[in-house]
Amino acid sequence: MQHKSYSSSRNLQHITIDQMDTISAAATAEKMDASAAFAPSVWGDFFVTYVPPPTQSSEEWIRERAEELRRRVHRKFFIEDGEAIGVAKSVALVDTLERLGLGSHFRGDIAAVISRIHLAGDEYVGYDDLHVAATRFRLLRQHGLWVSTGVFDKFRDDTGSFSASLSNDPRALLSLYHAAHMAVPGDAALDDAITFARLHLESMKGELGSPMAQQIARALDRPLTRFSRLLETMHYVSEYVQEEAHDDTLLELARLNSNLMRSLHLRELKALSLWWRELYDTVNLTYTRDRMVEIYSWSCGMLPEEEHSRARLFFAKIFGIASFLDDTFDVHATIDECHSLNQAMQRLDESAVSILPEYLHTLYLKTLSNFKEFGDLLEPHEKYRMSYAKKAFQLQSEYYMQEAEWTNNKHRPTFEEHIGISGMSSGIPMFVVMALMGYDSKVATQEVFEWVSVPVPDVVRAGALIVRFLNDISSYKLGKNKKDVVSTVECYMLEKGCTGEEAVAAIAAMTEHMWRVMNRTCMEIDRALLPAAQLVVNIAGMSEVIYLHGRDGFTFGSHAKDLVKALFLDPIPL
Repeated sequence: MQHKSYSSSRNLQHITIDQMDTISAAATAEKMDASAAFAPSVWGDFFVTYVPPPTQSSEEWIRERAEELRRRVHRKFFIEDGEAIGVAKSVALVDTLERLGLGSHFRGDIAAVISRIHLAGDEYVGYDDLHVAATRFRLLRQHGLWVSTGVFDKFRDDTGSFSASLSNDPRALLSLYHAAHMAVPGDAALDDAITFARLHLESMKGELGSPMAQQIARALDRPLTRFSRLLETMHYVSEYVQEEAHDDTLLELARLNSNLMRSLHLRELKALSLWWRELYDTVNLTYTRDRMVEIYSWSCGMLPEEEHSRARLFFAKIFGIASFLDDTFDVHATIDECHSLNQAMQRLDESAVSILPEYLHTLYLKTLSNFKEFGDLLEPHEKYRMSYAKKAFQLQSEYYMQEAEWTNNKHRPTFEEHIGISGMSSGIPMFVVMALMGYDSKVATQEVFEWVSVPVPDVVRAGALIVRFLNDISSYKLGKNKKDVVSTVECYMLEKGCTGEEAVAAIAAMTEHMWRVMNRTCMEIDRALLPAAQLVVNIAGMSEVIYLHGRDGFTFGSHAKDLVKALFLDPIPL
């Protein structure tokens, strides 16, 4: 639903990494006159034949060494005689582990620490240290536990403003800035904190050394709570070593873990690239986006851990299939063809192929065969999940159909009517269900699938609107296809009689509110539902990366080129 350009050259399998800049520029510049023209894939078949540089250590040795280091790290949660470490050290350890991408290896230890520092209340040793207080506040809220903003009152002066003495402490200001973005609707105290911290952090830019300068620059783009965990790890591993108090054991484990994950991600990307190339070439719908590398980058950025391999596969494959539908409904099919396609998708039965125009036969049959394969990848006790997946996919088709009717009928929906459909058509409700299909049964229970399905819960609706708003701000800045349904930005302009800049500002404010709704929901829901809610937060966080500064790293593959290189082609040294 954005500006589109396309050409057909995809034979990139023999290129080198250094040639990607030239190819990316050419792909972006090359356009066709067709109304549904997309730029070609920036990567083509690169990851099908790509062989990463050899490492000095075998994967077997790396895993054995990592296990030894994990045992050492486990002991860091305790002091002599098995007594737990204090609040300040606990906060520092959990924060470091999670930023280094090691949180999933110490879930039990971290859960115990989070519970303990929550029960400790606000009066603990070091409670008057803003860095500790802010980091504790952020970690507790991120883990779904309520903590009052009153913890920051001690850092205010008699006028109620934050103390001027804090303005020269970049570490404390940065921690406050990150923490304040865990605000819920109505958290006015945290609005003040964001304004105060941002003002002084901005004034410090250019005056600080590494790694603080890089961390502040990154935070001012996107706070830690709205950033990809994997990308933060990639930055933080190189920054952590520069900290005087860094722990060599944690650092080595993070490097080993990052290399193990990158190796797995490259294997998955190769397999998905082969699957996608066969699918894309077979359905032969050249008006659609060829973006599996970018889709998989989104998947990795939100769920990087080894244990989520199956979830990444489900997410990426359904995203790719849905992109065929999106582009068909949005830029190519007649309204009658749209109706036929939607009717067939509501049946999801091979006999329905006869109602489709011939050029969509292969897409439909391939969709059915892939759903069968999804089911084959589930354990017998997980088979029930397929009914939720199919229903979510069918609803996605219904949303696309509604938007196609709006366009065909030249209907101008109200803003509320618009976001009621376009938030859902962002795909997030469906993607959440598909990713959860790959989760362990202890986490993704039938109760969880019931909860994320119709009616869509607040956290999913909020995440969907974040993605929709970011997408539409991007499409407003970049330009969109003339057949696209009117965007939320355009709809708001027409309804309010305001300028585009004013509409973008209003939509950005709504995006901020939706983040706060997600924060609140994660602290209110049953703990058994929290992993599913946090999945939505992760998807929304990765969308902040994809659409950073108004770019569109999905429609325009060149916009995500640096992201892809960082994720898969720039290994962290062992």
